[in-house]
Amino acid sequence: MSALEIDFNTLIEGKPMKFMVDTTPVCLVKIKEEVFAVEDTCSHSDASLSEGELNGYRIECWLHGAEFDLRTGEAVVPPAVAPLKRFIVERNSDQLLIHHPNSQVKENK
Repeated sequence: MSALEIDFNTLIEGKPMKFMVDTTPVCLVKIKEEVFAVEDTCSHSDASLSEGELNGYRIECWLHGAEFDLRTGEAVVPPAVAPLKRFIVERNSDQLLIHHPNSQVKENK
């Protein structure tokens, strides 16, 4: 599996943005100096979360109002109950590497 390489400065503070990791749509959100990566598809309605609103560390699905915690992927406001897959975010200075949650990431020692 490949990963998405992106510059930290490409992301806009507090604006959900859609990118592809292989064939999977991923929603990236920059909050302060942190970047969160979750699957872009709402677990309730198949709507794109990158089109939703951000409220703190929660992203709201624009279609039915479900909310998810970007830090954990958990559904915190119905109608969604299933969590989102989170993606691994590695940061080296201003370079980001976004991996699938089930990919093997080599540790830097």
